Amino acid sequence: METDYAIIGGGVVGLSVAWGLLRRGRRVTVLDGDDGSFRASRGNFGLVWVQSKGMTQPRYAKWSQHSASIWADFARELADTTGETVPLEQKGGYDLHFSEETLQDTVEKYEGLKAKLDGDYPFEVLGHNALRKEEPHIGPKVVGAILHHQDGHANPLKLLQALAADVRRMGGHLLTGKTVTDVSKPDGFVLTCADGTRVDAAKVILSAGLGAAQLGPKMGFKAPIRPQRGQVLITEKLPKLINRPSLIARQVDEGGIQIGATNEEVGTDDRVTRSGVSGLAADAIAAYPALARAQLVRSWGALRVLSPDGLPIYQQSADMPGAYLVTCHSGITLAAVHARVLPDWLEGTEAAPDLEVFSEARFAVS
Repeated sequence: METDYAIIGGGVVGLSVAWGLLRRGRRVTVLDGDDGSFRASRGNFGLVWVQSKGMTQPRYAKWSQHSASIWADFARELADTTGETVPLEQKGGYDLHFSEETLQDTVEKYEGLKAKLDGDYPFEVLGHNALRKEEPHIGPKVVGAILHHQDGHANPLKLLQALAADVRRMGGHLLTGKTVTDVSKPDGFVLTCADGTRVDAAKVILSAGLGAAQLGPKMGFKAPIRPQRGQVLITEKLPKLINRPSLIARQVDEGGIQIGATNEEVGTDDRVTRSGVSGLAADAIAAYPALARAQLVRSWGALRVLSPDGLPIYQQSADMPGAYLVTCHSGITLAAVHARVLPDWLEGTEAAPDLEVFSEARFAVS
């Protein structure tokens, strides 16, 4: 099978890039792992989130802002072409605080970032009484919140389904149950899978999440990524309880309250733990006491991808020109720029964004 681009990894990141390349008339083959693969797309919290991104690297804040600004149009196009709505709400989001000290400290950091972004960082501070007018069910332990107006949330499962459907509709090949074991470049690229499948491609994109740590060095990448476990809970469907999402809880479009997520350094252990679940529940009840009466219907854990500094990695291989590493921690937030903007970088067009700050050069050992 010959193709313009072979994309290793069929999660939200890989499918977003595939979708963008197919829109430009490129032939694309996506190779996705089996059901036992570690999948960050299963463990995300569904946020389209700007606040707190790029505190030490303003370019990341701008990249996230750009994606958030075009997300609605991206979702509309997917809905128009697939007939399946990708629920999205962008009315702002909260960083909830249980102490005045942490609230003030965070506000000072946000003011510093806002100055670096020439004022383009729209947030406001809400004391408890002001917050309660916005969120009548907020608990008394919450002293206040930072409301960032560029934040929102989406349905990540419906996004994944819509992307897969549209990739197929546009003629992309989505091969499942394929574990790529080797990538060579005798002339063009040759990808070999564990089951003997061979794919020939002009270019290769490695977006296999944690799988990039194993395959990346074979392709000339450092791929210094590690797993981080995120445990998540969801309640029964409830009447409207939460108007805007926070990092503690959000009410999904079907009505359930999603609670999460933990950020645990536990290697490749993706199990749900009693301590993790109880900690999430305690924070959620402190923020929204009415949740103490809600029934939990599901909990799950998944391993997400994290670079040493938490920023994305976009890198072309020096050893294998035409091979690219695309990996990030915020695949939902960045889905729109991965679909609409990143293809310009991959194709080397005049509209290509400057992504140099996200290269692996920042991890060079001095």
